[in-house]
Amino acid sequence: MAILGQIRSRPWLLMGVIALALLAFLVNPDSIDKVFGKNPDVLGKVNGEKITREEFNDQLFVLQQQAEQQGQPKNGLEEQAWQLLVQSKLIKQQFEKLGFEMTEDYFWNQLQYDQMFAQNKQFFDEKGNFKTQELKKQIEDMKNMSPEGYNQWLKTRKSIEYRLMARQVFANVSAGITTGKKEAEELMKERDQLADIDFVKVDYASYLQKTKINVTTEDLANYIKQHPVMFKAEPSRNLGVVFFPSQPSAADDAATQKEITKLFAGGTDASGGTENFQNTKNDSMFVMANSDAPFNDKYVSPNQLPPTIQGQIATAAVGQTFGPYKEQGAYVVSKLLGKKTSDSTLSRHILIAFKGSPAGQDVKRSKEEAKKLADSIGAIVKANPAKFTEFLKLSNDPSSAAQGGSLGWTTPETPFVPEFLKYLAENPKGATGVVETQFGYHIINIEDKKAGAMGYKVANLVKVIKPSDATEAETDKNARRFIQQVQGKSFNDFVNIAKKGNYQFSNPKQAKRFDGQLQGLGTDKDADILAWAFDKKREKGDTEFFTVDGTGDKIVVYLNGKQEKGLADPESVRDQIEVVVKNKLAAKQIAEKIGKAGNLDQIAKQFGTTKQSAQVNLLSPSVAGTMEPKVAGAAFGVAKGKISNPIEGGTGVYVLIKKNETVNKQPGDLKQFTESVTQRNAGMFGQGWMKSLQDNADIEDYRIEIWNKVGAQQ
Repeated sequence: MAILGQIRSRPWLLMGVIALALLAFLVNPDSIDKVFGKNPDVLGKVNGEKITREEFNDQLFVLQQQAEQQGQPKNGLEEQAWQLLVQSKLIKQQFEKLGFEMTEDYFWNQLQYDQMFAQNKQFFDEKGNFKTQELKKQIEDMKNMSPEGYNQWLKTRKSIEYRLMARQVFANVSAGITTGKKEAEELMKERDQLADIDFVKVDYASYLQKTKINVTTEDLANYIKQHPVMFKAEPSRNLGVVFFPSQPSAADDAATQKEITKLFAGGTDASGGTENFQNTKNDSMFVMANSDAPFNDKYVSPNQLPPTIQGQIATAAVGQTFGPYKEQGAYVVSKLLGKKTSDSTLSRHILIAFKGSPAGQDVKRSKEEAKKLADSIGAIVKANPAKFTEFLKLSNDPSSAAQGGSLGWTTPETPFVPEFLKYLAENPKGATGVVETQFGYHIINIEDKKAGAMGYKVANLVKVIKPSDATEAETDKNARRFIQQVQGKSFNDFVNIAKKGNYQFSNPKQAKRFDGQLQGLGTDKDADILAWAFDKKREKGDTEFFTVDGTGDKIVVYLNGKQEKGLADPESVRDQIEVVVKNKLAAKQIAEKIGKAGNLDQIAKQFGTTKQSAQVNLLSPSVAGTMEPKVAGAAFGVAKGKISNPIEGGTGVYVLIKKNETVNKQPGDLKQFTESVTQRNAGMFGQGWMKSLQDNADIEDYRIEIWNKVGAQQ
């Protein structure tokens, strides 16, 4: 069985392996063309403006690059890419309505304020001026030398443009946020007016401990209908998922331990039992032939080694072995092959390029002429290093030339060409020499060297403890028996049978088509499960069986509900609103029981609580440490000495009597107060403004429709 799934969670096993992930299109272009003809690439519209498949893929690419740089998973970003595109379109539309245009001059003038550049000192000179021309030159060089890198820049630039537009629009719109004199005066009045009250609170939580209230689907639906804006829903699916991991048995563990012990101290079958990991003359070939993880030829720091040997490696002798030991679901034997310090080198260079080399744009000299010139400069600088700077004007690396030719501190792990790193490693401080690389001839001067941390070269012979064929067959048998038991049954039956079998159950209630991953699952099969659930032929109660590639894990999925665009399905949001709805039902019961009570003491006795006192105002409506705006409002609405009607608060039902009302004028004039209110409103503006744009926009999403039509053609 393939072991990819087994070693995926063990990053140290994958050292030395470079995984190149190609960005896949959302759907197959050829298939779409057959279906849609004239407009094959339109995934949706925002107020009539198209979102194309190319735009979507560009945005997805940028997010994946960011995720990779941050060490985060690159999959499951499709929905985020879509939402960013929708918001970007809305921003662009507002930008253009204000009369702005994203010209080249505007882009380069505003670039220094973007988050990607504003906090990065390398893009500014000593006087704080943005290095616009230098950046332009670097991008132009990239265009000529690295088409792939330049294409990545164009995708990134589009995201930057949207951010610059958002910055401009927000600055203009938020500048119009003001607070009128009348509004400020009213708010100051609310701040300064105080009401002294006696009250009784019947706490929801306490009441519900004594009184059982069941929240029905109809109760949830009624609440949703009363708050339609809060419960706008995009298409989603309510799924029941049971996961059957193909886990190794005790017998599988023992078999793996026996296998690695034989390789370590016995002998391989290929050698007739004579060669093992201890006596092999070629460690790299032995690991490549017998290990479940590749051989890593590099020197690494201790924290890049298996955790079990990290504390022992510093005092170990070259040739010493460790193990067999168990590490993250695998048996491992390690052998120390070498140790050395990783020097850091401070160097500078002058690059003499030639016609046809990657750095040779507009260079007319031949390779022979470049070598002759480089050798001449190298000889002069070697004799007198002080003359190095005199030749910087000839360098075809303007970026380093602007820094005196300096390349800063580098280590053997720095991503320079091998010839350059070899020279730095083999020569001492003060050395000057000429080195040929694909870019031309480098006159290299080593300015300084310092010893770095100790590095270790270790051969790891790894045998992953993986399920045997018999174990996988048992997992498959259990999963298939389960799906037979639940076919045609209710969702409650599905859940109960899963729990009875002690199987791993999860219930993603609002799974969206392009989420990429399912909450509670997270396998390579998640995308396939979502595609299955959103197939237009799928009906509530359908079940399906999935096998995870590379691991043998099995998954059984039950479609419990289909949410189309509109108001949210009550059961899909039960976890979010059940407490609120239950409190409202409790409030109704409590109010009915209070009825027309004559005094607070009577109510307190009826519900087993106490009478309390508080001072409240409208601007900051806190009652005994809890924000209760309805209670504060009632305190100023009821006549002095009169008992209020029951008030449905956020945490309980209140009944109050106002004892007194006073004014406590606080320090500060109207102007200061107005400015503080304006600042507060401006701070809250951005998020609310964007939400308002989205709530009022005409957003059309064709992605699911496209997928279904493509599927129907295949």
